[in-house]
Amino acid sequence: MKAPYPLLSRRFRLAVIAILALLITGCQSVSTTGTSRAPEVIDIGEPDTPIEQPGPRDDQPTADQARVPREIPFPADVYAQLPKSGSAVLSGRLTLNTPAGPVIGGGETVSVAPITKYSAEAAAQALAGRAVERADPRAREYTHTTRTDTNGYFQLRDLPPGDFYVSGTVVDPASGNRQIVIKEVTLRNGGHSEIQLSR
Repeated sequence: MKAPYPLLSRRFRLAVIAILALLITGCQSVSTTGTSRAPEVIDIGEPDTPIEQPGPRDDQPTADQARVPREIPFPADVYAQLPKSGSAVLSGRLTLNTPAGPVIGGGETVSVAPITKYSAEAAAQALAGRAVERADPRAREYTHTTRTDTNGYFQLRDLPPGDFYVSGTVVDPASGNRQIVIKEVTLRNGGHSEIQLSR
C-alpha cells in the first residue's frame, strides 16, 4: 500500500524523529502567564475550552501577534491524500514526570494529528516553547481530539490509518507552567494501539 504522505522521504522522517526526541528530552517549559498563550496541541486542533489569560496591556502583543510565523505553507495536495476516518482505536494516559512524582493530566485535551512537514514544523516550535501561527482550517479537518478523564486516561475511535503525532499538555504544579508532551504512533485499520503519553 502506498504511503499516505509521499512527499516525506524516509530520511526526512527519521531526521524529524531524532530532532523531536532531542527536543522532548531537553524541552523548556511553556509559560501560561502574562501574554503568552499555551500553544494548542500541535496547533491543529483547538481545545474545547480555551485557556483563560489576562488581557494584554497596550504595549504588549496579543496572543495571535506573539505567534511564530509558519515557514511551510499548507500542503493541500498532501492532505488531500490522507484519510479522515477509519477503524483504528487509540487509548492511553497523559502524565508528566516531575521530581515530586508523576502528575496526572486530568481533563486535558489530547490531539492526534497526521505527521507531515506542516505538522512537524508546528511540533518543533511547540517543543521549543513557542506557539506557531494558527493552522490552516483545512489541516484541522484531519486532527482528532478528545479529553482525558480525571485519571488522565483517554480513548479515540474511528481513527484513520497512518503515522500520527499524539500530544497533550500538563501543568507542572511546582512551576505553574504547562509542559507539552508529544509522541508518535502508527495506526492500522482494525487495530487498537495503546500509548503512554508522558515525559
